[in-house]
Amino acid sequence: MKKALITGVLGGIGSALAQSFRENGYYVYGLDIRDTDDHQADQLIQFDLHRFSTDDAYRSEWKLKFYALIPELHVLVNNAAVQLLDGLDDLKLSEWNHTMAVNLTGPLLLSQHFLDQLEEGNGCIINIGSIHQQLTKRRFISYATSKSALIGLTRALAVDLEGRVRVNAISPAAIETDMLLAGFDGNQSALDELRRIHPVQRIGCPNDVAKMALFLASESSGFIHGANLTLDGGISSVLKDL
Repeated sequence: MKKALITGVLGGIGSALAQSFRENGYYVYGLDIRDTDDHQADQLIQFDLHRFSTDDAYRSEWKLKFYALIPELHVLVNNAAVQLLDGLDDLKLSEWNHTMAVNLTGPLLLSQHFLDQLEEGNGCIINIGSIHQQLTKRRFISYATSKSALIGLTRALAVDLEGRVRVNAISPAAIETDMLLAGFDGNQSALDELRRIHPVQRIGCPNDVAKMALFLASESSGFIHGANLTLDGGISSVLKDL
């Protein structure tokens, strides 16, 4: 049985990823900062990605734990992310650093740690980016920058690793999750407008991301390497008139 590791597994996209991979025959390890009995993974591991990225002692401790907990791995999905809204006037360095640690450094370090297992299993890395890597809006400085860098990391790893492990990214536009709702402060009329301006006339659902991740993990996508697949309902083609 193939093994998949999904970070941020308790979020909307993470839950859909875990459910889809399990339904397609994978054993799923899920990492999340929270702990609960209500999850879609085969095994939930409570883990602080921010501390792993910033605390040497914590990282050393978890590297040893990972060898025991996850000796075999075929797919690493770097899905965990934080979205702290900020404009340049009020941007706090601590929040910028926190965003980069979770959204960028964490995926790098986990990719580095699990490289041998992934190479041995002819595996792949899938980074969950965002439309904000290309198109953004006010007060998303830290988040947009981190996702832009994550796509750059995806390409750089693909070139660096050559044929050892495939590395790709998915950049979704609006996906109906708690993170999206928080970004709109629960403004339902704004969400309705967001649905209307997508050419497909809806915003995405977490399962849209999960289906694309499954495709990237499959042997059918063996020639896709260093790619960033846009999943946006056509919104990146829209020029909206005022």
